[in-house]
Amino acid sequence: MKGLLIVDIQNDFCEGGSLEVKESLKIIPVANELIEKFQKKNNFIIATLDWHPKSHKSFGINSNGKIGELGTLNGIPQIWWPVHCVENTFGAELHKDLKEIKNKIYKGTIEEIDSYSGFFDNGRKNKTELDNILKTNKIDELYIIGLATDYCVKFTVLDALELGYKVNVVIEGCRGVNIDPEDSLKALEEMKKAGASIISIKEIGEI
Repeated sequence: MKGLLIVDIQNDFCEGGSLEVKESLKIIPVANELIEKFQKKNNFIIATLDWHPKSHKSFGINSNGKIGELGTLNGIPQIWWPVHCVENTFGAELHKDLKEIKNKIYKGTIEEIDSYSGFFDNGRKNKTELDNILKTNKIDELYIIGLATDYCVKFTVLDALELGYKVNVVIEGCRGVNIDPEDSLKALEEMKKAGASIISIKEIGEI
């Protein structure tokens, strides 16, 4: 069965947020179109949310790191980020213009390690419930969109492929941080090389 996985379309990643992704609002109509399409067929829809404690060590202010630079957190390479998606704050909420999504997975909840993927933390030591939920709902093929192409979307896609899912990345539904201008293009190539199909929403017929 097919499922729609929406990655981190949260206020802090959208226009005006603390970690704003350029053109982020352009993906919301795409997300809503896909939500409607999946709802019509009663297909499964789930969203991931960054859900950090205020003390999270990926925040530059908590680790004496300069925002946007690469450092190390518990032996794992780590970009230092501005404070974002702090649990139970407005910045962590899904954007108000998104249609309602009942199923949610919270990630990045452990202070000492970041979690780009919806399936695992960056050290792959802790697994979220996402894989179990998808398997319980007999999902074997995913359509993935969200923010940001070069981080949370990429790592979610790569883990989904490794876990055995067929993965379609809907290109119009993704935007990247692009600390380096080519980061999103490189991420898409990496996902494609790993086995993901990079598709247009125009290619999606009946789900």
